[in-house]
Amino acid sequence: MNLQEKLKILADSAKYDASCSSSGSNRQSSFGNAHMSGICHSFSSDGRCISLLKILLTNCCIFDCKYCLNRKSNNIPRAIFTPEEICAITINFYKRNYIEGLFLSSGIIKNPNYTMDLIIQTVELLRNKYHFGGYIHAKVIPGADESLLKKLGSLVDRLSANIELPTENGLKLLAPNKKSVNINKVMKYVKDNRSKNFVPAGQSTQMIIGATKETDLDIMLKSETMYRNYNLKRVFYSAYVPVNTDSNLPTISIPPLKRENRLYQTDWLLRYYGFKVTDILDHENPNLNILVDPKASWALKNLQTFPKEIMTCSYYELLKVPGIGVTSAKRIMKSRQYFKLSFKDLKRMGVVLKRAQYFITCNGKFNLREEYINKGFIESNLVWEELEKSNSITNNKQLSLF
Repeated sequence: MNLQEKLKILADSAKYDASCSSSGSNRQSSFGNAHMSGICHSFSSDGRCISLLKILLTNCCIFDCKYCLNRKSNNIPRAIFTPEEICAITINFYKRNYIEGLFLSSGIIKNPNYTMDLIIQTVELLRNKYHFGGYIHAKVIPGADESLLKKLGSLVDRLSANIELPTENGLKLLAPNKKSVNINKVMKYVKDNRSKNFVPAGQSTQMIIGATKETDLDIMLKSETMYRNYNLKRVFYSAYVPVNTDSNLPTISIPPLKRENRLYQTDWLLRYYGFKVTDILDHENPNLNILVDPKASWALKNLQTFPKEIMTCSYYELLKVPGIGVTSAKRIMKSRQYFKLSFKDLKRMGVVLKRAQYFITCNGKFNLREEYINKGFIESNLVWEELEKSNSITNNKQLSLF
């Protein structure tokens, strides 16, 4: 099998792994760029943003996870790169300006230690022989020795250990070879040892959404706990793609991409907007509203706390308003020190006024007639806006490497 045939198989096999992002690294080098926006991105066929070059070392695997295309019981084309082959492809693509970094994952061959050692050999060659200073994100193989984790972490910018499923019961059902205790051990080690010389861009993880029966509340509570315990940079949510047939898998034909999107929006609220999971979800309403985004849904449930007066409310009160983001909230806080703001000013600052207008006043005045400020009217308009947005989105296809 020639190199291009291997690349075609192993780039395609990597597309279901969502847990890659290049933010947070500032590795200095004249060859390669690991700055915050230094790695190029494309889109997979099901809409997720992915990083290039994104490949597997091999799609051979000793595990038989029921949701995975590369499970050992599947009869699919298999391939394995040598470390030198991955280096050759990476450097070649970099010189052609196709990529500025590498996301390297792998199926598990022989055992976790053997696989991790191959990944380390690859990254060592890139760093030491080819002097590649670009962004490298590597997947940890849970269960490998701590000494190997220490070595790999000193060579890469980011590591990820995928939690895969939100609960231990889910793992037992669909990935019986994987143990959450091994994954948690990796995350704790990275958290305790992270420095400018060890995983400087931090760590991330991925959860598959919709393969098991957990609610959105279960999923977000798991994420909230991992952010708190392991200082994760990101939790990636990957809509379950039905690539296998199994009695324990759900019978769906379309991945739950809208649900995935709502989980990402909720995750954003937790990390940047001061929300807690229990502000948005509870045991009476354990799943997110598909028709309305989480912040707007929260605002509708707490309409009694609105409107917020733009000239006097706090920064965190501004962040609670649908249509106002972190950047526009900071602009409002700064500008209102010098002059009274109008609705036109807010629009120029980046506020999505057609959303925010239901929840704010400017100098004591609404942008709409007050009889329109009721839950039924607001909700119907927000739902209509979401439907219009959905209809305007076109399908994106992953860019070809060939």
